[in-house]
Amino acid sequence: IINGAMVIDQRNAGAAVTITAASASPYVLDRWYIRAESATGSKVSAQRSSVAPAGFSNSQLITSLSAYSIGASEHFATVQPVEGFNVADLGWGTASAQSITVSFWVRSSLTGTFGAFVLNNAADRCFLFSYTINAADTWEYKTVTIPGDTTGTWLTDNGIGLYLNFSVAAGSSVTGTAGSWSSTFNRSVTGQVSLVGTSGATFYITGVQLEAGDT
Repeated sequence: IINGAMVIDQRNAGAAVTITAASASPYVLDRWYIRAESATGSKVSAQRSSVAPAGFSNSQLITSLSAYSIGASEHFATVQPVEGFNVADLGWGTASAQSITVSFWVRSSLTGTFGAFVLNNAADRCFLFSYTINAADTWEYKTVTIPGDTTGTWLTDNGIGLYLNFSVAAGSSVTGTAGSWSSTFNRSVTGQVSLVGTSGATFYITGVQLEAGDT
């Protein structure tokens, strides 16, 4: 992961960016884009924030701009696409596929179940995982180990080797069960908290790492 500590923001220098288009993927912080799949725009904004846990100076903040009832096929997330050269050593799509461990610091004004996933370039190999935010407005450290995918096609060149996606809202028809590889491209886990359902709700993330192995 590049810019996992959310320090570099060459496009906006910390200014808030409202995602105005209904279906959009604008980069806000370097290497991170906000994915909005929605019937209408202006449901969330994103920016670099100085709110951060000990040991970090910045985070990425996503803010809900209204109390919006999310549609069944809608989805909001922050995403980093990782170049194939940087994940080629994982051996995914082969019998020797290595596991990976994703770790990060997260904070939200809402508590409950949140989802994330790893996805290949063809969007036909997806691993959903969930985590729980236990206390509102409190930094919590999360870590999850994902088994390597021994099937599917995973690019190892300058194309997109994998996507790492952290969801903040997802409708009922694009959510599924966490914990296993699937050919279905679901956007989050069943029971995902809807950040956009509460006006002014906030979601912060920083310290994102993705490493080979179980640590």
